[in-house]
Parts: sequence; C-alpha cells; structure tokens
Amino acid sequence: MVPFIGLTGGIGAGKSTALSALERLGAATISTDAIVHGLYDEPDVRDAVVARWGAEVAPDGRVDRSEVARRAFATPDDRAWLERLLWPRVGEKVAEWRATATGRALVVETPLLFEAGLEGGYDATIAIVADETVRAERARARGHASLDERTARQLSQDEKARRATYAVENSGTLEALEEELSGVLAKLTS
Repeated sequence: MVPFIGLTGGIGAGKSTALSALERLGAATISTDAIVHGLYDEPDVRDAVVARWGAEVAPDGRVDRSEVARRAFATPDDRAWLERLLWPRVGEKVAEWRATATGRALVVETPLLFEAGLEGGYDATIAIVADETVRAERARARGHASLDERTARQLSQDEKARRATYAVENSGTLEALEEELSGVLAKLTS
C-alpha cells in the first residue's frame, strides 16, 4: 500500500522545498496552497468572496489573494467563513488527486494540517522545522516583513514537531534535507 502523508511546517521552514525534494525522491505531491490559488479562479468562489468583502477583492474579475488574506485574517469570523468556503473544496480536490496519483508515496503539503485537525486522514505526518533565524530570513526574502502576524494562528514549530510522525530539520543544505527525507520515505515504504 502506498503511504498517504501529510506534510506541514511553519512559514519559512521550507515546506515547498521539502515537497519538491519528496517529488524528486519518487513521491507524488500536491500543495493545498496551490489548490486554493486555483479555487480563487473558479467563478463560484470568486463570487462568494466578492459578496463577502466587495468588488475591491477581485479587481478586473481576478481575486487578489493578498487582499482576501488581509480581510480574512482581520477577524476570527472572517477567517472561519473563508475556511468554510475553501476547505471542503480543497478536500474534494485532494481526494480526486489521490484517486489517480501514483508514486512511492502520496504527499499533501498542508500548512495548517494540525490546526485544522486533518492529521487523522493520513497514514503519517511530516513536520518540516528550521532554526528561527533561518525561518525569518526566508520569510523576509519572500516579502513577509514579520512572522508574528502570519504565525499567530499557527501552532509553534515545537508543537508541530511533537504531533508529527516525523520531524525533519531544514536549516542546512538541500542535500541534507533530501537525505533526511529519503530516510523517512524508506521507513514509510518498507
């Protein structure tokens, strides 16, 4: 049986890098962030977002994700509304992908895996963790001035690592990350 794996980690920990490494190691991979980006192009999602927050969140008919994020994270009610809109659709897309994907393992990158209570749907979970200084540098390089606001609704790295089946350190080289992930895959597929 091919293991179904949830991949998570905090901002700047290197989840996307780990996902790419897992793909190179023979896993089929998908990112829930990429699914969400695609959902914003669907008319029913776009229309719901516009109905909630106004036409300025979709100038020229395309959803401005940063504007939606600004509004969604303004209040717990707005965030919960957006999660109710998106998460079931994301779940459907992942299920469709899982039904046809092939690989050594099937890996789903889900930034809020534990926060959303989704870990029970996987055979195993991997938390990518990195030194806080490294995370801050990576976040700044991607245009995030501060980790505080974006991580406020996330579990700490230590908590994600504690809850995960495997915690993988990603403060060093890509080669070191790939080697560690290769070891995890070997355990999961033997």
